[in-house]
Amino acid sequence: MYSTVLLLHSWLRWAVILAGLFALVRGMGGWSGVRAWTRVDERAGFWFVATLDLQVLIGLVLYFFLSPLTTGAFEDFGGAMRNSVLRFWAVEHTFGMIVGAALAHIGRVRSRRAPAARKHRTAAIFYGLALLAILVSIPWPGMPAGRALFGW
Repeated sequence: MYSTVLLLHSWLRWAVILAGLFALVRGMGGWSGVRAWTRVDERAGFWFVATLDLQVLIGLVLYFFLSPLTTGAFEDFGGAMRNSVLRFWAVEHTFGMIVGAALAHIGRVRSRRAPAARKHRTAAIFYGLALLAILVSIPWPGMPAGRALFGW
């Protein structure tokens, strides 16, 4: 079960990244082009947050129930903090992704409530910060805790 859920989590990251990039591009394009907020802009934010929420949910299932790395880290948390790979999975990855999800949610709510002249700017700033937190927290190949780009 662990490998199946991990595979789903690995592949879903690409949907999150693509949805986030699309929402960011819509926000930046509207901000620089001073175009009106449209349904496409609204849906871009919705899909970014929705895919991210699903990704976080799957990640939390892995974190608390299925991953041998985090269950091992929980057994000796002090020791895990001295190991860069265990620390990444037990703290850094999780913290960065939760920050990214929070920023995406804040951006969606604030852009929806912002005056028309500031909707795009708000979306671009918060979705950009969310994507930055997410991209920094992904275990890219070459990192000590790195994983393959496309898990099989």
